[in-house]
Amino acid sequence: MSDASVETELDRARTRGPVRDIVIPPCPELLRRLQEATAHGDPEPATLEAIASADVAMAAALIRQANGPLYGLRTPVTTVGQALTVMGVRPAVRLLTGFLTRQALQVHSPALAHFWETSTRRAIACEHIGLQLYGMDTGLAYTFGLFCHVGLPVLLRGVRGYAATITEALARKDRTFTQTENANHRTDHAVVGGIVARAWRLPPPVAVAIRLHHDFTCLEDTRFSETVRHLVAMALIADRLVLLHEGVAEPQDWAAHGAACLRHLQVGEAELDYWLDALHPAFEAVQVD
Repeated sequence: MSDASVETELDRARTRGPVRDIVIPPCPELLRRLQEATAHGDPEPATLEAIASADVAMAAALIRQANGPLYGLRTPVTTVGQALTVMGVRPAVRLLTGFLTRQALQVHSPALAHFWETSTRRAIACEHIGLQLYGMDTGLAYTFGLFCHVGLPVLLRGVRGYAATITEALARKDRTFTQTENANHRTDHAVVGGIVARAWRLPPPVAVAIRLHHDFTCLEDTRFSETVRHLVAMALIADRLVLLHEGVAEPQDWAAHGAACLRHLQVGEAELDYWLDALHPAFEAVQVD
């Protein structure tokens, strides 16, 4: 296996077998414009302002975030341009990406309560971990964290009985989450999430890492790129940080694979406590409509 072979597998899965009947929502046009604007670095502020202003609710979310406690403004901002100045280009791009993704993949189910809050915090945690790694693209890490579990809402929207599968998969101790998904539906959220990433033209390492994020054998397999292996390790560590913050039980895979992920990134358990403290303000500031 290699990055390229996983990409080929995802493309084949999209047209064959059980996945072909699952509706993959198209990438929103505004998100496509945002991707094009950021493809070669930070976009021009005017370009970003035009994209943010194209949707009233999105513009309001940007202004609300700039006026939130994370920035501590004495005088509230009232325009998109002011909000961009306060937040900066990259945080604004992250917020807009999250907003547009949520709008395209809305979740209305108790089975995925607080899904986007957790996804946003995972993205923030992945970005933070990426900052500690030499040569890691933190924007790539953020995107991966945001989209890591995107297969869940797609399956929930498109597959009958999937909500019950989530409940069952979380409860079972005799097999993994993805094993339960495959037993019930002949596919899983890692495959579907990878297909979404391909369809939405996210960076190839993001799609591959999403496909592999429950397959920890890849950590020692040098046929996969270092970036992909780092992202897979980061995902489980980020999930643990987020769930600790949210007061939820540790990730299902942590007992079996947490040590391997820490070892892969050369991180100690003590660093996780430090990171959790450092991330607390950003986690608390997450606001999802």
